[in-house]
Amino acid sequence: MPPFEKPDFRYDYSVSAQIKALWDYREGKPRRAIPSKSADRLLVATWNVANLGLQERREEDYRLIAELASWFDLITIQEVNENLGGLRAIKKHLPGEYRALFSDPGGNRERVAFLYDASKLELLEQVGEVAVPPSDHRHIKLPGIRQKFRGFDRNPYIGSFGAGSLELAPVSVHLYFGSESKRSLNRRSLEAYAVARWADLRRKSETAYARDIIVLGDFNLPKAVAGDPIYEALTKRGLCLPAHSSRIGSSIKSDRQYDQIAFFPGRTGERFTGKAGIFDFDGALFRTLWETRGPDDFITYMQYFISDHRIFWAEFEI
Repeated sequence: MPPFEKPDFRYDYSVSAQIKALWDYREGKPRRAIPSKSADRLLVATWNVANLGLQERREEDYRLIAELASWFDLITIQEVNENLGGLRAIKKHLPGEYRALFSDPGGNRERVAFLYDASKLELLEQVGEVAVPPSDHRHIKLPGIRQKFRGFDRNPYIGSFGAGSLELAPVSVHLYFGSESKRSLNRRSLEAYAVARWADLRRKSETAYARDIIVLGDFNLPKAVAGDPIYEALTKRGLCLPAHSSRIGSSIKSDRQYDQIAFFPGRTGERFTGKAGIFDFDGALFRTLWETRGPDDFITYMQYFISDHRIFWAEFEI
């Protein structure tokens, strides 16, 4: 997507004070409580960091983003620009044991990345992108949609990691958005179904490398409810989207539930601890900016220097 407009005003902040505000918010709000890291649990998260590498963030902004990313054992980032400067800047401020993986650029010159704690997760052999062969395009179809599936705008990115007895295959996605038009919505629905079909086939395959498949990322999903066409396409092959206690959307500007973590019941679902949520860092950061300049300038500042998406996380037993 094109970069957000850079704020035309100045607002200075103390990094240490903002980090304290984040921790106070995390620990003081029961519905925002992210569990502490532990040896027998894996904290997985997804975060669309708006135009990472394209917008002119500062060192202090990257320190805040890295602080949030460091709360999780594995976090996938969407909207990583072809220019890797933003991703490198986040990793610079993460603990030394964190490693990065990233895809080749796709639509809008965007990559997808994983940041993970290598002291807890072992990188396994499978890393790549989901590709649907042209001969299989005919299988990507949904009732009421006559459009043809022509492939992904940004191929979903696959990693494989070992943690305890868990062999995890996270698939990070950023589905096509386009516009609010029916044609764009249909294309997004077909992409959602293509991801779900791929995941279903892999979990049933005797030759699949890893069957603990978690599909996560920015699905551009308006509402995670029955009747929403993206939700219906994504869950058509059995993927489940866990409810979360925070009860808010992942967009800081609306109640849209764009970002999700999905997995199958049974094998992977049995590892899910039941703990998942949205962390709305915008409820903690830059309070004096909100108080002095109001919500419009606050959102303009937040979406440029941090992001317009919140973090979705879930916990699994390992």
